[in-house]
Amino acid sequence: MDQLKQGADTLFILLGAVMVLAMHAGFAFLELGTVRGKNQVNALVKILVDFCVSTIVYFFAGYTIAYGVDFYAGAGTLAQNNGYALVKFFFLLTFAAAIPAIISGGIAERAKFGPQLAATAVIVGVAYPLCEGAIWNNKFGFEDWLQALTGAQLHDFAGSVVVHAFGGWIALPAVLILGARRNRYRKDGAMSAHPPSSIPFLALGSWILAVGWFGFNVMSAQTIDKISGLVAVNSLMALVGGTLVAVLMGKNDPGFAYNGPLAGLVAVCAGSDIMHPAGALVVGAIAGAIFVVMFTLVQNKWKIDDVLGVWPLHGMCGAWGGIAAGIFGQTALGGAGGINLLTQVVGTLCVVAFALVTGGLVYGILNKIAGLRLTHEEEFEGADLSLHRIKASPEQEVSW
Repeated sequence: MDQLKQGADTLFILLGAVMVLAMHAGFAFLELGTVRGKNQVNALVKILVDFCVSTIVYFFAGYTIAYGVDFYAGAGTLAQNNGYALVKFFFLLTFAAAIPAIISGGIAERAKFGPQLAATAVIVGVAYPLCEGAIWNNKFGFEDWLQALTGAQLHDFAGSVVVHAFGGWIALPAVLILGARRNRYRKDGAMSAHPPSSIPFLALGSWILAVGWFGFNVMSAQTIDKISGLVAVNSLMALVGGTLVAVLMGKNDPGFAYNGPLAGLVAVCAGSDIMHPAGALVVGAIAGAIFVVMFTLVQNKWKIDDVLGVWPLHGMCGAWGGIAAGIFGQTALGGAGGINLLTQVVGTLCVVAFALVTGGLVYGILNKIAGLRLTHEEEFEGADLSLHRIKASPEQEVSW
């Protein structure tokens, strides 16, 4: 029976890893559909290569930093217990690789390829594992410190704070350092609209992400005996709440409609195992409102050219999710209890501060050393031709 349980656990977390791996196709198509046509190839290539770089640095360094586990042993040793340790690495890698995928959407259309890959290596290999290890493995005694300070440990079941808030807030300095796309905000105060190049591809990306998210959240249990239908239904309710509010507040704009479910899912990750479904619906609805309001402010009022709105979507909604777990996890609101609002606020703010400092340092240093931005000519031509020498849809075939 123990062998059967071990095999079932390995299969369970492997399915989760594959579902979250598929989410990276969602990141790619969401970005492809949002950017202009001359940058579609770049969006597709970036997500794939970022994932591959993330795999290497997380396998050889990041996972060890976070959990003190390495794989410097023979294949026979690694295959023990049905290879569960390896598959657990695979599952957590897909979370780690989401960080550069999130950042990619904010800096789209004007970032150099090489320096961004270097940033990916540093962030996934060192910075993210420090954050992940502190919260999910009590590295540096962070959770003990938080418990001594507030009376509880930070509850982040599936990464609203560890993954999404960290990714969104680390992207903000990168976006600010790069600056806006050429002619996006003109000197006379006018703005050039850059509408999505393909609503169908944007919608496809959102659907892939939404489906994969059930692996992201449900399989965070990591063993089959801990699987919870509550997590699945809470994820569903948050998706619905985020969508409906984003459609209403966004006045039927399809860009808001298809980012709404993602906002709700980002926010519900932290407390999906302790909220009542009605609470998850409210959390998702508020996240949808946060995204619409903040995206509009960022783009139109503050003139920060965050192309996919990754700071509002992941940064703001992720932080809201960490705090929301402390509110809607309370038994008075139908939650399972065992949660402390002060802990959630303090822990979330610590991650936000660490992400901001890390983003400023990594992208600031790389900008000084190598330069992060494409030249004016390269940006005008588009990253597809400048970096990859091909368009997404060539106008004509070559005649031989």
